[in-house]
Amino acid sequence: AARSAFAGWSSKAAFNRGQILYRVAEMLEGRKSQFIEELMIQDISKAKAEKEINLSIDRLIYYAGWCDKYQQLFSSVNPVASSHFNFSVPEPTGVVAIIAPQNDSLLGLVSVIAPVISGGNTCVVLASSSRPLCSVTFAEVLNSSDLPGGVVNILTGKLSELANYFADHMDVNATIFCENDSEIKKMMQEKSALNLKRIFFYDKIKWNTEQGQSPYFILDTQEIKTTWHPVEN
Repeated sequence: AARSAFAGWSSKAAFNRGQILYRVAEMLEGRKSQFIEELMIQDISKAKAEKEINLSIDRLIYYAGWCDKYQQLFSSVNPVASSHFNFSVPEPTGVVAIIAPQNDSLLGLVSVIAPVISGGNTCVVLASSSRPLCSVTFAEVLNSSDLPGGVVNILTGKLSELANYFADHMDVNATIFCENDSEIKKMMQEKSALNLKRIFFYDKIKWNTEQGQSPYFILDTQEIKTTWHPVEN
């Protein structure tokens, strides 16, 4: 589903992707009270639940704003000796497999999905196995927004059982792992080498701080394409 959706999503205008992410944020805000209730069911105080939902909405808006701006930040015109223009531009890498933070059921999930899809990628995400409630409801938010089907695919299940498939699937272009498990990290590095997947470890990120958002998270799942164009005399 993620591979089928990639061509359509990556070819959308960057501004249009930003509009869709902003719409997801609006839909999330419309169900704010439901998410607060679900976070409280998962052993979070009301004050912390309100903070988490507000941060999640803000994070989606943050990446919605970056959708049509990161290209200017990470593109370049390169100096060359011949009579050519030489440009380097970022392009989405493809399908990204994400193992989301297991102890952060909403904000962590939003924080890893948003930069991946704002850059034109599609993703398959393993949500928290111990706190899956918000991830299922967030999937409903995505389904009722303008996000095309297949762009975000949220799975629930045990990390120990599913990590292997996220790492060695041959139709995945990059993997993001947000837990600090040395054995799984080693396994993912070995399996990812089978088709030269990029792999990123976000196990030290504090998602509820400024550290949890950056355009460089978008760059992680971008490929840099360099093109040459002759200068017309």
